[in-house]
Amino acid sequence: MQTTFSLAQLANPDIAEADKILRACVHCGFCTATCPTYVLLGDERDSPRGRIYLIKEMLEQDRPATKDVVTHIDRCLSCLSCMTTCPSGVHYMHLVDQARAHIEHTYRRPLFDRLMREFLANVLPYPRRLRFAMLAAALARPLAPVLSLIGLKPLAAALRLAPHRAPGAATEPGAHQAEGPRRARVGVLGGCANEALMPSITQSAIRVLNRHGVEAVVTPDAGCCGSLEHHMGREAGAFAKARANVDAWTREIEGQGLDAILVTLSGCGTTMKDYGFMLRNDPAYAAKAAKVSSLTRDVSEYLATLGITSAAPRPLTVAYHSACSLQHGQKVHREPKNLLAACGFTVKEVPEAHLCCGSAGTYNILQPEIAARLRDRKIGNIVSIAPDVIAAGNIGCIAQIASGTAIPVVHPVELIDWATGGPMPESLKERIGA
Repeated sequence: MQTTFSLAQLANPDIAEADKILRACVHCGFCTATCPTYVLLGDERDSPRGRIYLIKEMLEQDRPATKDVVTHIDRCLSCLSCMTTCPSGVHYMHLVDQARAHIEHTYRRPLFDRLMREFLANVLPYPRRLRFAMLAAALARPLAPVLSLIGLKPLAAALRLAPHRAPGAATEPGAHQAEGPRRARVGVLGGCANEALMPSITQSAIRVLNRHGVEAVVTPDAGCCGSLEHHMGREAGAFAKARANVDAWTREIEGQGLDAILVTLSGCGTTMKDYGFMLRNDPAYAAKAAKVSSLTRDVSEYLATLGITSAAPRPLTVAYHSACSLQHGQKVHREPKNLLAACGFTVKEVPEAHLCCGSAGTYNILQPEIAARLRDRKIGNIVSIAPDVIAAGNIGCIAQIASGTAIPVVHPVELIDWATGGPMPESLKERIGA
């Protein structure tokens, strides 16, 4: 793709990066076939190729974002399926992130949209606030239909997504010692929404690691990874959280050392693996961020190296939902399925596995109608393979899919923990009994 940025514009490292990405695009359109919003809406502007044109024009002309551009960029899930499909290696993720930051700086959203985004940015990344908000949502859930009728659909969607059961106790910070001789020492990200919604995921991961000779360190200084604000274009908050996490993990690396930093939330993992790029222009953090990114692994990537098997195989059929941030963002797809199969589960992949479930961070709140259509399409594909349980490697996917089906939805590490001596996941107890 030909670009016309001026030399003055190209002196900006972000514009120089955008120019490089844009020039890689050859207009082939392969991305349209795998883009969820284009598949649903059939509008070229709601495809990666169409959005690339909109972003190119906006950045080249260095003009404020228009309502039309914002509409189509907001509809992008950042599922990154286009990056898996693209034969030219167009790094759409970095381009759309830059577009969102430009929108945040140059476009004034309607009042309710601004308030909703402020609420999300100031509640979701903070576990205590989120737990309180979930309690309030449980009480207000009956109001969801009324809120939808009066046009407050994002607020209604947030109420409907709130879990029906109270979360368990928060994960204990500190070092969780390995059983037997220590094979390795790893960091485990507790995160934010994960700790508020399903701390059992982190705790399952720790038990599996300890059981296989790995010391797992949960540092309280490592909180939200910054991805939620990053995908809303709020760079200042996102970068501040990234720097705080880099500092926290650097202290562990320079202290007793870490062999890896493990993440059980694939959305967070994709962002942490990108810290080196995000902070590349910060001389105080560039090297440290690159080091943290190089050590970051999805929990399934790391567990796949430990030779995990089950002494008591579990004869259940598992529908494996491959979270977009894992299969497209991190190119991790095979490891979770292989681990589940090694533990005795019958693993079936969901048809149209490349299409997003509609969660996408805050997307299912900010774009509830498209998100609901994608969720229902995903659940229809899941039901077609008649599973006993659904496994998904991201808390957002778990909440999104669980909001539309009675089939239990768990994280793969919870099933691996159960198969190797840990407790049965709570949602499974309700379905098949203790």
